[in-house]
Amino acid sequence: MSSLGDWLGFVATTQLAQELERGYSAGLYAIASVIAVRLAPALVIGPFAGAWGDRFNRRYTMVVADILRCLLYASIPVVHTLWWLLVAAFLIESLSLFWIPAKEASVPNLVPASHLESANRISLITTYGSAAVASTLFALLAEVNHLLGAAFAHFRSNPVDLALYFDSLTFLISAATVFSLKGIAGPRRSDDPDAAKVSTWQSIVEGWQFIGSARWLRGLVVGILGAVAAGAAAIGLAPQFVVDLHAGPAGYGVLFATIFIGLATGMMTGPTLFRAVSRRRLMGLCIMAAGLALSLDAVMPNLLLAMVFTFFMGAFAGVVWVVGITMIGLEVSDDKRARTFAYIYNMMRLMLLAVVVASPFTAGAIGQHSVVLGETRIRLDGVTITMFVAGLIAFAVGRICLRMMDDRPNVPLRTDIAAALLRRNPELGRGVGGLFLAFEGGEGAGKSTQARLLDERLRARGYEVVLTFEPGATPIGGRLRETLLDRANTAMSPRTEALLYAADRAQHVAEVIRPALERGAVVITDRFIDSSLAYQAGGRKLDDHDVRRISRWATGGLLPDLTVLLDLDPAVGLGRSTGPGDRLEAEELAFHRRVRTVFRELARRGGDRRYLVVDVAAYDVEHVHGLVLDRVEHELPDLPASAPTLTMPLARIEQSAGQ
Repeated sequence: MSSLGDWLGFVATTQLAQELERGYSAGLYAIASVIAVRLAPALVIGPFAGAWGDRFNRRYTMVVADILRCLLYASIPVVHTLWWLLVAAFLIESLSLFWIPAKEASVPNLVPASHLESANRISLITTYGSAAVASTLFALLAEVNHLLGAAFAHFRSNPVDLALYFDSLTFLISAATVFSLKGIAGPRRSDDPDAAKVSTWQSIVEGWQFIGSARWLRGLVVGILGAVAAGAAAIGLAPQFVVDLHAGPAGYGVLFATIFIGLATGMMTGPTLFRAVSRRRLMGLCIMAAGLALSLDAVMPNLLLAMVFTFFMGAFAGVVWVVGITMIGLEVSDDKRARTFAYIYNMMRLMLLAVVVASPFTAGAIGQHSVVLGETRIRLDGVTITMFVAGLIAFAVGRICLRMMDDRPNVPLRTDIAAALLRRNPELGRGVGGLFLAFEGGEGAGKSTQARLLDERLRARGYEVVLTFEPGATPIGGRLRETLLDRANTAMSPRTEALLYAADRAQHVAEVIRPALERGAVVITDRFIDSSLAYQAGGRKLDDHDVRRISRWATGGLLPDLTVLLDLDPAVGLGRSTGPGDRLEAEELAFHRRVRTVFRELARRGGDRRYLVVDVAAYDVEHVHGLVLDRVEHELPDLPASAPTLTMPLARIEQSAGQ
């Protein structure tokens, strides 16, 4: 509703500006003035709006902004002067700068991480898709206004007023909706007692420094701006481009609609279609593809072919946008998220304005030229050259973005592309044929037993299996394991513990897991990233974003194809222990209950595709193994033609596992 109000308000206010100033030139200047005052707040207010979203209650910020925008739009037809229209437009846009970062920063707190990308797709579709709805609605309201004008003199002389009143209502509905969402509140506060003393200006500077300090985030900003610049060049040159193609005004409407259809298609289908490609790599690759599509678009000889490449350019730009904001939601901590979104949105507005204005001027300076080769006329006019060069620049920007954000520099791009074609797991970056399985759960749940049983069964079928565990599966990891589990190390801080587990996992992945996957083996590990999230974020109460980030960095984005969670009441599991136990087993029962809660929440968020949850207390060992094996069989890669097919009774496997 808020996006519908924004688009409807934009159409209505620009139309009203033209009506308030009679004359061809005066009307154009009035429209330009409205657009200018809507873009101007980004220069001054944008940074403060982002800092506000990281310091104050986001729900109240959004509600107050919507109510004030409601009142401002309602006041425009009442005052009915150009000066107030410009003032109101400036204030409305300023309030939007507070509303947007607060909204974007709140979404990751409203949905599970596994659904964030889907939520962002829906959000972006409704945001940009409502532009078409707003244009249609404005036309309908104009007709209704015409009918009302036959009976009421007010509507006869003020044809845009009904649209503005309706627009005001949309913001009131938005305010009521946001107010009902109790999950939106203030950002999570830092444990640092001095954090509350930081001034707004210091908060802004801190946000800029954070963006500048993270290489991947700098690459993301560069990439998004490159995609925006490519789209802006196409929009700015489209009116003359369709003339050069002899398509006329109708062609401009078709081409403009094609861009938004491509955007919507890319947002909805791109992340799913390319799910087997690293998200950080996908950003750069899609920007390069969008730039290439723009360059090819520039040299197309007719409208139909131009529509094809315009669609692809929009689609790749849509993928860039949805992946970019999803990465910010997942990777940027809650206390800096609003400032990050505000910075990117402000830079996008400025880039959009600069390119939309500069591209026609550049094309006009080049002029209209052509070369005839035989019976073929080759266009060398300003529009063609400017669009073609803009596409090449976007391609180069995409390459820079890819180098800055690449999270798997040692894995060839062709591996990710092959994984995409074969529909493999999105973040593995491994050779064809490998399978990665992880057993998770609390103390005494039987992870080691089930891992060994599965290992024996798969080996009997002819698979190469690597059975491993954490911590301590490597020589370096063994030293770390001694430190981590030694009950004498009671002074170890939670952060130290988290970093040591990440160090063990980094070596584990580099030395054991990834080499095995790259040669096509089945890897079964007893514990992986979920254990860090459960024990360090849940049990030790560290920030889950921090624990997740260091784990992802340590593993290079590696995730299991399937995680088997063996769920058991901690009181029962700890009761199975026969020895004195290690440092973690010695923790109080409340600690282990928090661990179990996080394990179960991770499985709920991950869904049935990535998790199998087994209630260990409800079944015996053999039945649990049967459930696991039945699920794993659906994930197994095909055996090589030369591999033997063997069978082994379960009783013999259990005997071997016991030995």
